[in-house]
Amino acid sequence: MRSFAAGRDRVGDVALVGRTLLVPSMHPAGAEFLAAAFRGIGVPALVMETGTGLALGREQTSGKECFPCQITLGDVLRHLQAERGRLGAAFDARNYAYFLPEATGPCRFGMYNKFQRLVLDRFEEFREMPIAAITTADSYSAEGLVPAADATRFRLLIYMTMLVADVFDRILWRARPYERSPGAVEALHAEAVAAMVKTVESGGLRTDFRAFHAIVADTARRARGLIDPALPRRPRIGMIGEIYLRSHPFSNQELIRELELHGAEVVNTSLAEWVSYISWARIREHRRQAGRLLRAGSYAAARREARTSLAYAVEYRYLNAKRRGVYAQALRHLDIAPDHAVHAVVKRLDGGRHFSVDVGTEAMLSIGGALEQVAHGCDGVVNVYPFTCMPGTMTTAVLGPLLSKRRVPYLEVPCDGTHRASRETQVRTFVWQAAQRREHAASAGARRKHRDAVGRRTPP
Repeated sequence: MRSFAAGRDRVGDVALVGRTLLVPSMHPAGAEFLAAAFRGIGVPALVMETGTGLALGREQTSGKECFPCQITLGDVLRHLQAERGRLGAAFDARNYAYFLPEATGPCRFGMYNKFQRLVLDRFEEFREMPIAAITTADSYSAEGLVPAADATRFRLLIYMTMLVADVFDRILWRARPYERSPGAVEALHAEAVAAMVKTVESGGLRTDFRAFHAIVADTARRARGLIDPALPRRPRIGMIGEIYLRSHPFSNQELIRELELHGAEVVNTSLAEWVSYISWARIREHRRQAGRLLRAGSYAAARREARTSLAYAVEYRYLNAKRRGVYAQALRHLDIAPDHAVHAVVKRLDGGRHFSVDVGTEAMLSIGGALEQVAHGCDGVVNVYPFTCMPGTMTTAVLGPLLSKRRVPYLEVPCDGTHRASRETQVRTFVWQAAQRREHAASAGARRKHRDAVGRRTPP
C-alpha cells in the first residue's frame, strides 16, 4: 500500500532548488527549449539522451504499457545509472528531479509518472529522486515547480518556445526536400535551434518575444535561399497521431525522413496544438458546468463557473494570437504550412457526426486535424500511434473510411519499437498514391480552368 501512496503523493510539486532537472526528449528542439527555459530561471536542467535505454525500460515493463512509457522510463534509468557510475559514492538521487507531465482522461499517459514512480522505488539508490509533474487538470500551471508569482509568465514562455519549435520544423520540412546542397537545411535548422537555446537561456522570464520573432524570420529567409526553385512540388503528407510518437524520431524510426526519401513533403501536427486544446476544453467544461448549476438554482456557483469559462476564452484567443504572430514571421519569407486553430478542427467533426468532442483524447484532434489538413491541400494522411493505443485505434476506425470515401490515401503506423519488413513497401506505395492524387487534382484543375476560359470567350 505504501508503494501506491508513493505513486500518488510523491509525484507532482517539487522544490527544484539544488536539483538538476532531467527532461525527457520528446521533441528534439522543443525539449532543448524547455530545458533552456528552466536554466533561464536558475534551475539546472538537461535533456537526457533518448532511445539508448529502451532495453532497460522494457525490463521494467510488462508490455501492456504503451511505447512512450517504455522509452521515457528507459531514458531516465539509463541516465541515473550513468550518473551513479560517473560519481560513485558521491551519487545522491536527491540531487535530481525527473520532469514528467501528465494528462487527465482515459489515455495511459495520465499514469506514466505514477507507474514510473513505482519502478524507481524498486531501486534503492533511486528512490529519493522526486518526479516533477504538471497536469492538464490545471492547464499545465507550473506553480508547484516555480514561484507562484512567476508561474503565468513561465507557462507563456514555454508556450512561445513550443511555437518556435513548431515553426522551425515546418521550415525544415518545407525546404529540405528541395534543397540545392544536401544537408544545408539541416545545418541551418541546427544553427537556429542553438541560437534559440542561447536566447531562451539568457532571457529569463519575459513578456517581450521580439527576439524569438527575429530568429524565426531570419531562419525562414535563409531557408528560402537554400531551395532549388526548379524542383517541382511533391505531394504533401499530413501527419497526425499520438503527440510523443509523431514528434520523437527514434520512436517512429525517422518516419518523416523516410517519407521524404520516397518523394513526399511532410507537415506534422504541431506541439502547441495540445496546449491550445487544453484551454479550449476548459472553456467548454466550465461553460457546461455553469449551465448545470444554473438549472439547479445555484446562481452564485454558476456565475463563478461562467467567469472561469470567460477567463479561459480570453486565454484561448490570446494563445491563438501569439501563434499567428510567430507563424507570420516565417510566412513573410517562406510559404510554410500554417497551423490550424482547435476550433477549426472541431468544425471538421461536423457537429459530432464524424466524432464527438465529448469522447476527448487525441482522437478528436487527430480526426479533425486530418480533415483540416486535407482541406488545405494535403494529398495523404499518416496516423502514428503506439501499438494498442485506444485513441489511435479509434482514429483509424473513424478516419480510414472517411478518407477512403474522399479518395485520400491513408497510412497507419503503429509503433512498438519493432522493425517491420513491410514498412518500406507500405511507405513507398502510400507516397505513390499521394503523388497520383496530386497529379489527378492538378489535371482536374487545369480542365476546369480551360472550360471556364472557353465559356468566357463563347458569346451567349
